[in-house]
Formats: sequence, C-alpha cells, structure tokens
Amino acid sequence: MPPLNAILDRFEPSAISQIFSLAVKLKEEGRTIADFSTGEPDFDTPDHIKRAAQQAIDDGDTKYTALEGTRAMREAVAAKFKRDNGLTYDPDQIFVHSGAKPLLADVFRTMLNPGDEVIVPTPCWPSHPGAVLAAGGTPVFVPAGVATGYRISAVQLAEAITPRTRCLVLCSPSNPTGAAYMADDLEAFAEVLLNHPDIWVVSDDLYEHIVFDEFPFSTIASVAPPLFERTITVNGVSKAYAMTGWRIGYAGLPKPFMEGMLKLCSHATGNPSSMGQAAAIAALEGPQDFLQARAQTYEFRRDRALTVLNQVEGLTCSMPEGAFYLFPDCSSLFGRRTPEGEHVTNSVEFCRYLLEHWDVATVPGSAFQAEGCFRISIAVADSEIDRGCDLIRQACAALA
Repeated sequence: MPPLNAILDRFEPSAISQIFSLAVKLKEEGRTIADFSTGEPDFDTPDHIKRAAQQAIDDGDTKYTALEGTRAMREAVAAKFKRDNGLTYDPDQIFVHSGAKPLLADVFRTMLNPGDEVIVPTPCWPSHPGAVLAAGGTPVFVPAGVATGYRISAVQLAEAITPRTRCLVLCSPSNPTGAAYMADDLEAFAEVLLNHPDIWVVSDDLYEHIVFDEFPFSTIASVAPPLFERTITVNGVSKAYAMTGWRIGYAGLPKPFMEGMLKLCSHATGNPSSMGQAAAIAALEGPQDFLQARAQTYEFRRDRALTVLNQVEGLTCSMPEGAFYLFPDCSSLFGRRTPEGEHVTNSVEFCRYLLEHWDVATVPGSAFQAEGCFRISIAVADSEIDRGCDLIRQACAALA
C-alpha cells in the first residue's frame, strides 16, 4: 500500500475512543452503564433556536454562504463579543466555522511553520495538542496539578518560552478540570507575553457561560488590551446553548490573521451550515437568562458529586470554577489489586476497572496529559450522579 503521511506517527491512539467503544459494547450486551464519559450537555437545544433553523429551511435558506459565515452571523458574533466580553471586533474580523474543533485546527494551520512550539498547559483537551501536531507544530506541555487547582503560573509560562515558541493556548474554564483563571492571572501572563512580541495567544472560551459560585469570567484580550492584536478568541454555541450537533464555532481575529484564514480555508473547507448559522444567530441574539439557570444546575451537580467523592479514601478532587467536569486524582490507588487479582497501575487500568467491573464510564487522565487522574462529566441527571459516584466509592473501597 502507498505510504500515509509520516506526521501520523506523532499521534497516539485515543484513550477516550477506547473507553467509549468499550462502554458502547457493554451497553449492547445489556449492562446499565453510569456514563460519565461524554462532554456534552444533557439539556435540549432551546425551542426558539430550533424554530429559527426550521424557519431558515422553510425560507429556502439552504444554500452556500460566505466562507467565513453570513454577514448576519458575523454581526451577531461581533455584538456578542462586545456585550459579554467588552471586545470590539468588526464583522470582517469574525470567522465562523463548522464547530470550534475544526476552527482551532485551521487556526494552527494558518499560524504555524514546521517545528514551531505551542505552549499547552496541562491537563488539556486532547484536540489542542492534536491540532498543533497536525499543523506540523510541537506542543510544549506545562503541567499543573491538584495542589494549584490545575492552573499554571506566570513563572512556569516564562520558563517554557523558547526562541521557537509561537503560541500560548489558554482554555478557561478548562476541559477536563473545570479550572478557570482570574483576571489577575491573565494580567500576569500578559506581562510575560509582552516581552515576546512574536507569540500568539489562542483563548478557548467555550465554557464561558458555565461558571460557579459567581466566578467572574475573564478573557485575555479584554484583560490585556495590548495583546488584542495577537489574540485569537475562540468560542461557539455547543456547550452553553446545548448545540453540539449544530456544529457552529466562531472566533474574533486580528485583520492580518483573518486574511490568512480566508486564504487557507478557501481551499481546505466549505462554509458552515446555513441552517446552523440561523440557529446560532437566534442563540446569540435571543434570551440569555436560561444560561445562568443551567449553570446553577451544573453547580448543584458538582457539589452533589463532590460530597461523595471527597469522602472516598484514595481520591483527591479539587473544586472546579466552571465547565461540567470533575478531575479527581486517583494516583494513591495505583499498585492496589482488584477483587479479581489484577493490579491497577495507571489511569487507563483504573478507568477500565470502573467500567468492566462496576459499570461506570469515565475517561483516564492520560488522555489529557495528566496521568494519575480521571475525568467525570457531570452533564448527566442527578440520579445518575448519585448512582455513579456511589459505585465509584464502592469500587475504590474494593481495591486491596
């Protein structure tokens, strides 16, 4: 067979996919799985958003749009950035894509030359370093642990910068930890970055509206205006508006970067869905009050799960500021034996033990560059949280 792209040798098989496939298999066998593996809201898309898409279909709005999105969509995004973040973008600086993931991939393809380094704080969403690798770049991982609330420091950032550094990725609140940076943290990062004018910043703000305990969300381009012209502010409708299947992500871009994106994507992608854009306009311009109510539901679930998990001997779980994940440290359980006599030596084996023997689907920390932990999604019903967390408690207690 003719050879494939050698860059594929830099990728590892997805631990998330392996757990997901096993969970599907067990469900097909009739087992009732407490599924904490999926990073997707369990709420439905609001009715007014659905109606907007239906109206677009009825009106024949089913054709190609501009590559970067319709003018109406880009105006809605620009207004959202101004309203929610105090960021002033011209609609011609807005790029709309078929989801935030392909958007990020094309951002890195526009930005990076082979061998360029991108600083990625860990634990991290796997597609951040994956997109960097696919663009020919090199992710440089900067670790943060449970002791610091899974947040890196400005000192760590400064120490990670080399002559090859071209970008810093920030994801706040974070997938997988839920950790979020205060404005003071972002200002400290900005002080470092202002000494390095050749470094871009990618700010992944997908979980902006899912914050707890009245946490004040901040984004770096707003906190540090001198960085505005080299910050790519990425967001979308998937998480906040429960629109994962609609596939609409968007970004505010500096004008020269926008020109590069248009040049690349004119050959690499088509436009985002016309009906999806109509729905996204309704999301961004319509009622916003339900966002806080949904965030409060996630906050209640967070507290409900932590009440159980923080009493489990062998687990340490920090208090996330947002998103809908918990990220317990289970490393003190490594080396113990299951009732079947198997030793648990890493997060993959721990998550497989939970799934195969206790019917709980979680994601190993190794998938997020954080061996020793595992991710739980709390975007499930309250009763499922109670059942699944109690099963985790029993599973940990059963390890000898």
